[in-house]
Amino acid sequence: MSETAPKKYHPAWVAIHWLTALLVFMMLGVGKVVMPGIDPTDPQKPMMLQSHAFIGGAIAVLLIIRLVLLFTTKRPAPADAGSPALNFIGKATHILLYAFMIGMVLSGLGLFQMANLPAVFSRAIPYPANFFDYLPRAGHGLTSWLLLGLVALHFGAAMFHQFIKKDNLLARMWFGK
Repeated sequence: MSETAPKKYHPAWVAIHWLTALLVFMMLGVGKVVMPGIDPTDPQKPMMLQSHAFIGGAIAVLLIIRLVLLFTTKRPAPADAGSPALNFIGKATHILLYAFMIGMVLSGLGLFQMANLPAVFSRAIPYPANFFDYLPRAGHGLTSWLLLGLVALHFGAAMFHQFIKKDNLLARMWFGK
């Protein structure tokens, strides 16, 4: 006797998906737009970095929960984009989204340790003049651009399903019946 796949994601998946999306958008916005525009001597800079690190920690926790849910809850069958190549790209995009978010968390943790950010946040040492002095910074920056591209691809694919294929894909990742 085989059980059929649910039509929608579990509410925990839905909540974590949208919360993760919101936090990733915030992080990319702060990291790509806000923080580069603030002078390192500005007293706001360490507070912004501390917020960035805190939200990064929240994303790490959500990723762990997502990975647990991945192996403990039933999910809908994969969406069909209409061609094997597009279906492969969809699966690869989801895997790479996880990989790049994990990469961002790990490189952020590396920066946190190497730049001694707890001491920076407590103002025991000055804000680093150049984060590129720390090896994880290059990976953090590159991965953030790749992640931004994947988020755009993911969003574009969702819009393709919703408005071109008209298969109501977004309903699968929302609350309710």
